[in-house]
Amino acid sequence: MPPTVAAVDVGGTAIKYGILRDGILEPRAEIATPLRGPDTAREVVDVVAEAVADLRRQSDIEAVGLVVPGHVDAESGIATRSDNLGWRAAPLRDQVAARVGLPVAFGHDVRAGALAEARLGAAQGLRDVLVVPIGTGIAAGVVLDGRLLERPGPFGEIGHLDAGHTRPCVCGRIGCLEAIASAAAISRAYAEQNGHPATAAEVAARVGQGDPVAALIWQQAVEALARTLAPCVTLLAPDAVVIGGGLAGAGDLLLRPLRRALERLTPLEIDLRPAALGTLAGCTGAGLLALDLLGDAEAG
Repeated sequence: MPPTVAAVDVGGTAIKYGILRDGILEPRAEIATPLRGPDTAREVVDVVAEAVADLRRQSDIEAVGLVVPGHVDAESGIATRSDNLGWRAAPLRDQVAARVGLPVAFGHDVRAGALAEARLGAAQGLRDVLVVPIGTGIAAGVVLDGRLLERPGPFGEIGHLDAGHTRPCVCGRIGCLEAIASAAAISRAYAEQNGHPATAAEVAARVGQGDPVAALIWQQAVEALARTLAPCVTLLAPDAVVIGGGLAGAGDLLLRPLRRALERLTPLEIDLRPAALGTLAGCTGAGLLALDLLGDAEAG
């Protein structure tokens, strides 16, 4: 019988957790992420330990998968940096393991979500996959030969590549992809140019209604995405590119022009797909990391 594992996804505003059993995530609950402060890392460990205890009251858990945002050294189990949560060099894996008394697999939330989409979601059955969630920020996860590619530090942070514009980014640089193509950037640009606030989803709807301001902002975002993704796609030649995050909810309004732009910028044929697992991708991926940890232990 396949093992049952706990899956915990620490986000900027909420911590999702559940059980991964027989390849299916059973979501349990969400808890508010502790606010940024000097003790945020310790407080997150407390919440994660409580979540695992909650899950153990209903199931026998053999391992825990834990994923977090920011810069991550998955091999050493250290959350090296998170500007949103404020921690630096936090040994979260070992601290959680000490609290719960179980083996803990540790990783990056976006990269774990990529693993989930490759194994259980939109790219199931494919060997080489590039997964790009587009939400408040933009990052990428890479699965090659069926295995998640991991590197410490800002690996996969394509949102901070230069997309060739002059807008400032929250990171302090000028021209980052996130500053023109993230959901937050699209919303902000529309408010600045139109004088009325609107979410990225509302901007997308107004594109369909023929709003010229919305159409221009959307076109600029799509072009920036294509110019940033084209060299990544050409280098990796993945079997599919999966677009996730809140912006993927726009469907063909995003995917159709993005596909055309990518085909113009790269010689490869692009299999561009919407993500399938939505907001549960990271949590599902956390569970998969835990299963992989148990499998490696058995193989050893």
